[in-house]
Amino acid sequence: MSEYASPQALAGAIGAHTSWANTTDRAARTAPARKASLERFEREVDPDGTLPPEERARRATHKRKAYFLGLAAKSAASRRRTAAHRAEAKAEELESKIQAELDAAAGGEVA
Repeated sequence: MSEYASPQALAGAIGAHTSWANTTDRAARTAPARKASLERFEREVDPDGTLPPEERARRATHKRKAYFLGLAAKSAASRRRTAAHRAEAKAEELESKIQAELDAAAGGEVA
């Protein structure tokens, strides 16, 4: 089964990989996005622009770390839920197989 839900998704992935394969300076290509991300956190911690630049940068760094720690926590919780669901499904499957074997063995008995 393909990891792409549609032909359009596959075409997009092909285009993205081709584009990155032709990129010689990855840092330069992503610099505008990194700058915009940092500016977003700076705006969040100093919406009026009244803090000194060093303080704004310090607070923005902490805001960014907190944001990514929150994402990591959500990701870990999701992985735990997925693992629990898989374990539950595996236990149910095993239970079903054991019951089927018991039923087959009981059917062969003479009362």
